[in-house]
Amino acid sequence: MRPMKVSSASTIPPPLPKAVRSPDAFSLDKLADRVPMDKGNLSKVERGILPYNQDLLERLADALMTDPASLIMRDPTNADAIWSLWDKASPGERVQIESVANALLNLKKSA
Repeated sequence: MRPMKVSSASTIPPPLPKAVRSPDAFSLDKLADRVPMDKGNLSKVERGILPYNQDLLERLADALMTDPASLIMRDPTNADAIWSLWDKASPGERVQIESVANALLNLKKSA
């Protein structure tokens, strides 16, 4: 059976573990050992050649110390993305971020 190609048009977006794993922190070998999974198949998942399922997503998230949703939704290479900013913010700054976001959303509703 040939592996299914996961494209950007697919209803299941390709995961981002390669970007999340950062070669400094996790080599492909190290992550494959932690998941556990064959290194070749993990490489195919990272490149979008081999599809993933919920079980694999959860194992990757555990190994990378994050949650499954973050592997799909967040782009860790984008330092200006809202979640990257949120992660850097102090508790007091998070309150301010929420206030500004609520004010912006309320302005849009009334406009």
